[in-house]
Amino acid sequence: MKMQAYCSGMVEGKNGKALYEKYKDEIAVVTATEIMQVLDYLLQHYPFESVKNTVGKLINIFFKSLKQQTWEKPSEDHFLSYLMLENRGVEKITREMRGVVKTLFSQSEAKENELAAELLRLIHDLKLYELHYIKKENILFPFIERTFSQHRCLQLMWSFHDDFRKSLKSLEELLKRDSLRKDLLNKEFGRLFFVVLPIIFREEQIVYPVAYRAVPESAWKEMLVQAHETGWCYINPPRKSEMNKTGKNIASGMTDLDTGVLKREQIIQLFENLPVDITFVDEDDTVRYFSGGKHRIFPRSNAIIGRKVQNCHPPESVHIVNQIVEAFKDGSKNEANFWINMKGKFIYIRYIALRSSNGEYKGTIEVSQDVTDIRSLEGERRLLNWDE
Repeated sequence: MKMQAYCSGMVEGKNGKALYEKYKDEIAVVTATEIMQVLDYLLQHYPFESVKNTVGKLINIFFKSLKQQTWEKPSEDHFLSYLMLENRGVEKITREMRGVVKTLFSQSEAKENELAAELLRLIHDLKLYELHYIKKENILFPFIERTFSQHRCLQLMWSFHDDFRKSLKSLEELLKRDSLRKDLLNKEFGRLFFVVLPIIFREEQIVYPVAYRAVPESAWKEMLVQAHETGWCYINPPRKSEMNKTGKNIASGMTDLDTGVLKREQIIQLFENLPVDITFVDEDDTVRYFSGGKHRIFPRSNAIIGRKVQNCHPPESVHIVNQIVEAFKDGSKNEANFWINMKGKFIYIRYIALRSSNGEYKGTIEVSQDVTDIRSLEGERRLLNWDE
């Protein structure tokens, strides 16, 4: 494939002008599907960071061809239509942010505090866009993975999502300083705009057209249902009537759990009300279960069921997942523990190997818990007191 040769040459740092002249006829008619296919090829043959550092140049070169192509847009009540409306919302915020940034760099120090406060407000608004990325990562991507085999470029997009998250955090820290460092702010705002706006173009000109053709029609309603729990940003949420949700039948009978016999409904209630966030991955690295939303700490959706656990993490942390799973499988380790500070809470995360009676590896359970209040406990409480 000529596009593979061209893009490979770009990743390898060959003469871009000479490559363009050689392949300009193919570049002029390249399609969204071909771009996803060639990125899939690159990610199989070159280091992830090398492809990530080159993809911006490639999309810029393919820009004209992609803009000239049209795709059948979905109806107004379609999952993708709502995602595109969210994009219009974030574009409005970034336009306003650009104006304030321009003013900040052209004004005297007298108005710096006022402008910094305005930028912090806009960053707060921009944080809502995280819901957009969560829906893509946890709902849209799994459906694409099932129906379009050459989907590795989705991991690239996820990595750029994380760049957006990091940039917002850095900007917030810089704007809260007593003395503003305009040089650092200028660079960080540049990084932010370079990420969020190109991602929108790649969504709507590459990923969405391919997904719209590849994913069966029945799946899009299911995505709307799953997105209801995640939530939406900058738009009026879809009405429940548009989701066409069908109820689930609760099976009758009992289940023998060795140490008890419970109804299916009782089992569900038990897991729903445990004060922890649980995810189960089987011996084949496939996600099979996660607990309900009552105590959930990390975003989950039904779309991840049947998904490889490696695809449920951003590229930068996949090696840690593989390291844990491999150690569990070879029997050298049975547990891995982590703890992090997140949004003012102290989160304790445990990965525990599940084994049969003869020691055979049967999967991994991830248990996450907000232990902020637990860490603050002192002394003893031996009497019931519901007033505190």
